[in-house]
Order: sequence, then structure tokens, then C-alpha cells
Amino acid sequence: QVQLVESGGGLVQAGGSLRVSCALSGGMFSSYAMGWFRQAPGKEREFVAGINWSGRGTTYSDSVKGRFTISRDNAKNTVALQMSRLKLEDTAVYYCAAERTVGSPTSAPASYDYWGQGTQVTVSS
Repeated sequence: QVQLVESGGGLVQAGGSLRVSCALSGGMFSSYAMGWFRQAPGKEREFVAGINWSGRGTTYSDSVKGRFTISRDNAKNTVALQMSRLKLEDTAVYYCAAERTVGSPTSAPASYDYWGQGTQVTVSS
């Protein structure tokens, strides 16, 4: 049974940086493209960033491009999201997700096979 566990969320001031990580267990990590999504109160879950199985292909939403960086370590079965120049509107629960594909990660939540429980990121003024 594949399980995803996020860590690293917390409270940060606007303009600051934060790194969230996700560890996959129970499956072959390199079989999955990985994605980060977020969901703010009263809003739908939205795609933030994705990375293909090798780590050489990444994609970002327009709202975070240039500020966030997704990376993965296939030896450690982990994926990370480095967030910088954080804004108040980045406040949300952040979820990692695994998509069983050798292709590029998609932005549609329905395409993902496994989800973590989420970690709260709060940006304060």
C-alpha cells in the first residue's frame, strides 16, 4: 500500500521561505510522477507544481512560477517543494500526490493515484 507523508509546513512571514517535503513508502518511487497541490479554505484544490519520474521535467502553475522549486530524490523516495518570496495568498494546506506514469505530471487532481494527508502552510503579514 503506497503511503505519502508530508512534513515541513508551518508559519512564515510574507516574503520568507519554507520547504515542505513528502516521503513515499510502499511502492516504487521512480514509477510515479509527483505533484504538489494546495487547498485554501473555501477554494478548490489547485495544482502547484509537478515533476516527472526522473526529475528532469518540471511544471509549475503561473501563480508560483519563479518562486517555488520542486525537486525529488529517487534514492530517498522523497519529493520537496522549496517556497520562496511567499505571499499571503500562498496560505493553504499543501498536499503531495503520486501519479503512476512515465510521462509528464498532469495538473488534474483526478489523475493522481495517491495523496498525502496534507501540511498547513500559513503566511502572515
